[in-house]
Amino acid sequence: MHRMRITVLQPGYLPWLGFFEQELSVDKFVLYDDVQYDRRGWRNRNRVKTPDGFAWMTVPVEQKGRFDQLIRDVKIDNERPWRRKHIGTLETFYAKAPYFDEIFRQFMQIIERDWEFLWELDFELIKWMNDVIGIDTPIVLASSLQAEGNKSERLLNICRKLKANEYYSGAAARHYLEIEIFEREGINVFFQEFEHPTYPQLYGDFISHLSAIDLIMVAAGEAKKIILSGSKWKKATNL
Repeated sequence: MHRMRITVLQPGYLPWLGFFEQELSVDKFVLYDDVQYDRRGWRNRNRVKTPDGFAWMTVPVEQKGRFDQLIRDVKIDNERPWRRKHIGTLETFYAKAPYFDEIFRQFMQIIERDWEFLWELDFELIKWMNDVIGIDTPIVLASSLQAEGNKSERLLNICRKLKANEYYSGAAARHYLEIEIFEREGINVFFQEFEHPTYPQLYGDFISHLSAIDLIMVAAGEAKKIILSGSKWKKATNL
């Protein structure tokens, strides 16, 4: 039987290495753009390295009275000078990185555009980072599939729509994913067990789980190989 493995991930701002490992390990990548926005998650922020540890880069969003909004509907608060802060952060802390000139120029070209919705900014940055890393996995927007259901059932219906027989899940879903409903449909579930690789960073001791922009600033040419070196997953079981 032909393998069709998919993963379903919410958009993130300049995501971490494990996000791209999931993309690299599947035949189709579904961007989960139409689920509820989590206000303390990674949709609008990530971390980069500094001489004193790490610093947050956060895109401010409009939240007042919008507690139940979908990711697709989240608007950026452009009244606040977030672009200048993010540009300044990267320029300050990565100016001596081997790939700084090229990566910073490309980042600027995207970030300085007129963005209204957070998911569109995230998506454009993900596609750019895919190009830099060398990822050509086809991307499907969940909103285009019109799959119904809650949590596990909806993910199962996304698999059905794409004729997937393997579903590659992030580790956090172990706590809620109903594996048995996938197995009844003949869909094998695998959980990510990513072993975060180390690579030469700026500023002393290695810090893991940063934005992948840290990796591509210092090792863009080796980024794909470095990410795949941490690739590990485990087949789910009901036992």
